[in-house]
Amino acid sequence: MIKIQKNKRARRHEGKRLPLGPNGGVQLLLIQTVSPLGKQGDVVEVKPGYANNYLIPQGLATVATEHHRRMIEKHRELLREIQAQRLAGMKRLAERLAGLTITIEARANEEGNLYGSIGADEIVKALAAKDIHITNDNVRLDGPLKVLGMYSVKIKLGEDLQEMIQVWVVPITGSAEA
Repeated sequence: MIKIQKNKRARRHEGKRLPLGPNGGVQLLLIQTVSPLGKQGDVVEVKPGYANNYLIPQGLATVATEHHRRMIEKHRELLREIQAQRLAGMKRLAERLAGLTITIEARANEEGNLYGSIGADEIVKALAAKDIHITNDNVRLDGPLKVLGMYSVKIKLGEDLQEMIQVWVVPITGSAEA
């Protein structure tokens, strides 16, 4: 007698029927934001293959039950609190940046052209010396600063939160310049 074994894929989905939506697709609750479908917590309708082969195995979506909806809503509330705290911290940082002027020394020739250039790294280091910690991604430059002088530099802290600072690029004092 030959015993026929079902393949693993068939056994995995045996007895599991995903809820169908009004258009014949599968209704799922997004655990994470999936750019073409929707945001976290949205109930979406997709084709069964997309649900079974990508969204569910990757942990991006789950079956749209009331229990899962409540869990996602609690998670959203926690994320909103964290976002509110982060925004308050960014606003305090923006207040510190408002009207701030920093000075960066650089080697330059007699015409005022720098031997190198001043970029986001140097601006971040100068701000860190004043106990203001930001990343290079926050500094918005039109291009590297290559000439001595004063520049207005935009510091972007969030989607709609930005400040302008003044950056003075001056020659290095007390050293012989070539």
